[in-house]
Amino acid sequence: MTTIDPFARFGEVPQFSLTSSVMTDGGPLAAAQYGTGAGGANVSPDLQWSGFPAETQSFALTVYDPDAPTGSGYWHWALFDIPAHVDSLPTGAGVENSPLLPAGAIVMPNEARQPSFIGAGPPPGTGTHRYQFVVHALSVASLDVDPQATPAVLGFTVHFNTLARGVLEATGVAGGAAA
Repeated sequence: MTTIDPFARFGEVPQFSLTSSVMTDGGPLAAAQYGTGAGGANVSPDLQWSGFPAETQSFALTVYDPDAPTGSGYWHWALFDIPAHVDSLPTGAGVENSPLLPAGAIVMPNEARQPSFIGAGPPPGTGTHRYQFVVHALSVASLDVDPQATPAVLGFTVHFNTLARGVLEATGVAGGAAA
C-alpha cells in the first residue's frame, strides 16, 4: 500500500490498497499507458482495490498529472458513481462508451474533452511526470455532479464525501514508450 497521499493537504483520510498488474507504485508507466503521440496506445490499466471502509457507498476514480506544464496539472481520466460492490476495472475500460465499465459509472471529459482515458505524453524538457491513479471510497451512493463538468469539479465534490482512498503513482517521461 502506498504511503504518499496527494490529497493529504486537504485533510488526511485512511488509505487502502490500489494495485495494477502493469504498474507499481513509484515505477514507470507501461508502454500501453502512453498516448498514441508518445508511442503508446491510450490503454487504461487494470486496477484492483481492497481494504476500503465497509460503509463505502460508491467510488470515484481520477487519473492526474500534477507535473504537466499548465499551472493546473492535467486530468487524464475521471469517473464516478462506481457502485460500492465493484473492486476492480479491467485493462481497456477507459475507452469511450466502454462496455467494460460497471453499470451506472459516469465518465467525465478529460483535458482533451474526451470521455475516456488519455495516455501520458510529457512534452520534451519537462522532466519526469507523476501519474496519480486514485480511487476514492465515498460516503454517498451517487454524486450530484454534471457529467460534462471538469474533473476539478469532481475533485471538489469528492473531497467532501471521501471516507478513504487508494493511490497508485506511476511515472512517465518525454519520448514516452520509446524512451
